[in-house]
Amino acid sequence: MKDITLLGDRIDSVTHRAFDAVIEQLAPAVRVRWVATDSPDAKRTTNADGLWVASGSPYRDDDVVYAAIQAARTSGQPFLGTCSGFQYTVVEFARHVAGLANAGHAETASAGSSLVVERLACSLEGQQRLVTCVPGTHMHRQCGDTPFVGFHWCNYGLSSAYVDRLTAHGLVVSATADDAGVEAIELPNHPFFLATLFQPQVGAGRRQPLHPVVRAFVASV
Repeated sequence: MKDITLLGDRIDSVTHRAFDAVIEQLAPAVRVRWVATDSPDAKRTTNADGLWVASGSPYRDDDVVYAAIQAARTSGQPFLGTCSGFQYTVVEFARHVAGLANAGHAETASAGSSLVVERLACSLEGQQRLVTCVPGTHMHRQCGDTPFVGFHWCNYGLSSAYVDRLTAHGLVVSATADDAGVEAIELPNHPFFLATLFQPQVGAGRRQPLHPVVRAFVASV
Protein backbone atom coordinates (compact mmCIF):
# COMPACT_ATOMS: atom_id res chain seq x y z
CA MET A 1 0.00 0.00 0.00
CA LYS A 2 1.27 3.46 -0.96
CA ASP A 3 0.02 6.54 0.89
CA ILE A 4 -0.45 9.99 -0.62
CA THR A 5 -1.22 12.96 1.60
CA LEU A 6 -3.56 15.46 -0.02
CA LEU A 7 -2.79 18.58 1.99
CA GLY A 8 -5.44 21.29 2.00
CA ASP A 9 -8.58 22.56 3.68
CA ARG A 10 -11.44 20.63 2.10
CA ILE A 11 -14.53 22.59 1.02
CA ASP A 12 -17.53 21.70 -1.13
CA SER A 13 -16.26 23.08 -4.43
CA VAL A 14 -16.00 21.87 -8.01
CA THR A 15 -12.21 21.63 -7.83
CA HIS A 16 -12.18 19.77 -4.51
CA ARG A 17 -14.93 17.35 -5.54
CA ALA A 18 -12.80 16.54 -8.57
CA PHE A 19 -10.19 15.04 -6.23
CA ASP A 20 -12.78 12.45 -5.19
CA ALA A 21 -13.17 11.39 -8.82
CA VAL A 22 -9.39 11.03 -9.16
CA ILE A 23 -9.18 8.93 -6.02
CA GLU A 24 -11.93 6.61 -7.28
CA GLN A 25 -9.87 5.85 -10.39
CA LEU A 26 -6.66 4.96 -8.60
CA ALA A 27 -5.53 1.40 -8.01
CA PRO A 28 -6.51 -0.16 -4.65
CA ALA A 29 -2.83 -0.20 -3.70
CA VAL A 30 -2.79 3.63 -3.61
CA ARG A 31 -4.47 5.37 -0.69
CA VAL A 32 -5.06 9.14 -0.77
CA ARG A 33 -5.96 10.90 2.46
CA TRP A 34 -7.10 14.50 2.88
CA VAL A 35 -5.18 16.28 5.64
CA ALA A 36 -6.34 19.69 6.86
CA THR A 37 -3.56 22.24 7.27
CA ASP A 38 -4.51 22.93 10.90
CA SER A 39 -4.58 19.27 11.89
CA PRO A 40 -1.76 17.44 13.76
CA ASP A 41 -1.12 15.23 10.71
CA ALA A 42 -0.25 18.30 8.64
CA LYS A 43 3.08 18.40 10.47
CA ARG A 44 3.81 14.77 9.56
CA THR A 45 3.47 14.85 5.78
CA THR A 46 6.90 13.29 5.26
CA ASN A 47 5.48 10.03 6.62
CA ALA A 48 3.53 9.63 3.37
CA ASP A 49 4.95 8.17 0.16
CA GLY A 50 3.86 11.28 -1.77
CA LEU A 51 2.53 14.78 -1.13
CA TRP A 52 -0.10 16.62 -3.17
CA VAL A 53 -0.77 20.20 -2.08
CA ALA A 54 -4.31 21.04 -3.14
CA SER A 55 -5.90 24.33 -4.16
CA GLY A 56 -7.60 26.60 -1.64
CA SER A 57 -5.49 29.52 -0.41
CA PRO A 58 -5.09 31.15 1.94
CA TYR A 59 -4.83 27.97 3.98
CA ARG A 60 -5.87 27.81 7.59
CA ASP A 61 -2.18 27.32 8.41
CA ASP A 62 0.04 28.73 5.65
CA ASP A 63 3.25 28.02 7.58
CA VAL A 64 2.61 24.29 7.71
CA VAL A 65 2.06 24.23 3.94
CA TYR A 66 5.36 25.98 3.27
CA ALA A 67 7.11 23.58 5.66
CA ALA A 68 5.59 20.54 3.93
CA ILE A 69 6.68 21.79 0.50
CA GLN A 70 10.21 22.45 1.75
CA ALA A 71 10.40 18.99 3.31
CA ALA A 72 9.29 17.33 0.06
CA ARG A 73 11.79 19.37 -1.94
CA THR A 74 14.73 18.55 0.29
CA SER A 75 13.89 14.92 1.09
CA GLY A 76 13.09 13.66 -2.40
CA GLN A 77 9.47 12.88 -1.51
CA PRO A 78 7.35 12.82 -4.71
CA PHE A 79 5.47 16.12 -4.83
CA LEU A 80 2.65 17.66 -6.83
CA GLY A 81 1.25 21.14 -6.17
CA THR A 82 -1.77 22.48 -8.03
CA CYS A 83 -3.22 26.01 -8.24
CA SER A 84 -2.34 27.57 -4.87
CA GLY A 85 -0.05 24.58 -4.35
CA PHE A 86 1.87 25.95 -7.34
CA GLN A 87 1.85 29.47 -5.92
CA TYR A 88 3.13 28.41 -2.50
CA THR A 89 5.82 26.29 -4.15
CA VAL A 90 7.08 29.40 -5.94
CA VAL A 91 7.25 31.32 -2.66
CA GLU A 92 8.97 28.48 -0.79
CA PHE A 93 11.62 28.10 -3.50
CA ALA A 94 12.19 31.86 -3.66
CA ARG A 95 12.71 32.08 0.10
CA HIS A 96 14.91 29.06 0.68
CA VAL A 97 16.76 28.55 -2.60
CA ALA A 98 16.76 31.81 -4.58
CA GLY A 99 17.80 33.97 -1.62
CA LEU A 100 14.64 36.09 -1.40
CA ALA A 101 13.96 35.80 2.31
CA ASN A 102 11.08 38.28 2.08
CA ALA A 103 9.40 36.56 -0.89
CA GLY A 104 5.64 36.74 -0.59
CA HIS A 105 2.27 35.95 -2.11
CA ALA A 106 0.20 39.01 -3.04
CA GLU A 107 -2.88 37.48 -1.43
CA THR A 108 -1.30 37.31 2.03
CA ALA A 109 2.01 39.22 1.97
CA SER A 110 3.01 41.88 4.45
CA ALA A 111 4.35 45.27 3.43
CA GLY A 112 7.83 45.21 1.95
CA SER A 113 7.59 41.68 0.57
CA SER A 114 9.04 40.71 -2.79
CA LEU A 115 5.85 39.59 -4.53
CA VAL A 116 7.02 36.55 -6.46
CA VAL A 117 3.35 35.60 -6.76
CA GLU A 118 1.25 38.49 -8.02
CA ARG A 119 -2.32 39.10 -9.14
CA LEU A 120 -2.88 38.04 -12.75
CA ALA A 121 -3.82 40.65 -15.34
CA CYS A 122 -7.22 38.97 -15.66
CA SER A 123 -9.03 36.57 -13.37
CA LEU A 124 -8.92 32.90 -14.33
CA GLU A 125 -11.72 31.80 -12.02
CA GLY A 126 -13.54 29.02 -13.84
CA GLN A 127 -11.50 29.67 -16.97
CA GLN A 128 -9.75 27.40 -19.45
CA ARG A 129 -6.52 28.19 -21.28
CA LEU A 130 -4.37 26.31 -23.76
CA VAL A 131 -1.26 25.10 -21.95
CA THR A 132 1.93 24.55 -23.94
CA CYS A 133 4.78 22.45 -22.56
CA VAL A 134 8.43 23.42 -22.85
CA PRO A 135 10.48 20.83 -24.80
CA GLY A 136 12.99 18.86 -22.77
CA THR A 137 11.01 19.05 -19.52
CA HIS A 138 9.23 16.36 -17.55
CA MET A 139 5.93 18.08 -18.41
CA HIS A 140 6.75 17.79 -22.09
CA ARG A 141 7.60 14.10 -21.77
CA GLN A 142 4.23 13.47 -20.14
CA CYS A 143 1.99 15.77 -22.19
CA GLY A 144 3.77 16.16 -25.55
CA ASP A 145 3.91 18.92 -28.13
CA THR A 146 0.20 19.52 -28.62
CA PRO A 147 -1.24 22.28 -26.39
CA PHE A 148 -3.95 21.01 -24.06
CA VAL A 149 -6.80 22.67 -22.20
CA GLY A 150 -6.09 23.45 -18.57
CA PHE A 151 -8.83 24.38 -16.10
CA HIS A 152 -8.14 27.24 -13.68
CA TRP A 153 -9.74 28.74 -10.62
CA CYS A 154 -7.27 31.40 -9.59
CA ASN A 155 -6.33 35.07 -9.57
CA TYR A 156 -2.60 34.79 -8.86
CA GLY A 157 0.47 33.52 -10.69
CA LEU A 158 4.25 33.66 -10.87
CA SER A 159 5.48 37.23 -11.38
CA SER A 160 7.41 37.60 -14.62
CA ALA A 161 9.79 39.95 -12.79
CA TYR A 162 11.22 37.03 -10.81
CA VAL A 163 11.32 34.26 -13.41
CA ASP A 164 14.99 34.84 -14.29
CA ARG A 165 16.02 34.91 -10.62
CA LEU A 166 14.25 31.64 -9.87
CA THR A 167 15.43 29.80 -12.97
CA ALA A 168 19.02 30.93 -12.32
CA HIS A 169 18.77 28.98 -9.04
CA GLY A 170 17.50 25.79 -10.65
CA LEU A 171 13.74 26.11 -11.01
CA VAL A 172 12.58 24.99 -14.46
CA VAL A 173 9.62 26.56 -16.25
CA SER A 174 7.95 23.62 -17.97
CA ALA A 175 4.67 25.03 -19.37
CA THR A 176 3.12 28.39 -20.23
CA ALA A 177 -0.22 29.84 -21.34
CA ASP A 178 -1.63 33.16 -22.49
CA ASP A 179 -2.93 35.35 -19.62
CA ALA A 180 -1.54 32.96 -17.01
CA GLY A 181 2.15 33.14 -17.95
CA VAL A 182 4.02 30.29 -16.27
CA GLU A 183 1.73 27.27 -15.94
CA ALA A 184 4.13 24.65 -14.59
CA ILE A 185 7.44 24.48 -12.74
CA GLU A 186 9.64 21.54 -11.86
CA LEU A 187 12.97 20.52 -10.39
CA PRO A 188 15.08 18.37 -12.72
CA ASN A 189 17.25 16.71 -10.05
CA HIS A 190 14.38 15.49 -7.90
CA PRO A 191 12.58 12.12 -8.21
CA PHE A 192 9.32 14.00 -8.90
CA PHE A 193 8.72 17.64 -8.04
CA LEU A 194 6.13 19.38 -10.19
CA ALA A 195 3.63 22.17 -9.64
CA THR A 196 0.93 23.47 -12.00
CA LEU A 197 -1.20 26.59 -11.97
CA PHE A 198 -3.93 24.71 -13.82
CA GLN A 199 -5.82 21.99 -11.94
CA PRO A 200 -5.20 18.58 -13.55
CA GLN A 201 -7.71 16.78 -11.36
CA VAL A 202 -10.63 18.61 -12.99
CA GLY A 203 -12.18 16.45 -15.70
CA ALA A 204 -11.86 13.15 -13.88
CA GLY A 205 -15.39 13.69 -12.60
CA ARG A 206 -16.66 13.38 -16.17
CA ARG A 207 -15.01 9.95 -16.39
CA GLN A 208 -12.22 11.21 -18.57
CA PRO A 209 -8.84 9.48 -18.28
CA LEU A 210 -6.64 10.81 -15.51
CA HIS A 211 -4.48 13.72 -16.63
CA PRO A 212 -0.91 12.68 -17.57
CA VAL A 213 0.42 14.88 -14.75
CA VAL A 214 -1.63 12.97 -12.18
CA ARG A 215 -0.68 9.61 -13.68
CA ALA A 216 3.02 10.53 -13.60
CA PHE A 217 2.80 11.67 -9.98
CA VAL A 218 1.05 8.50 -8.86
CA ALA A 219 3.54 6.39 -10.79
CA SER A 220 6.42 8.14 -9.03
CA VAL A 221 4.86 7.26 -5.68
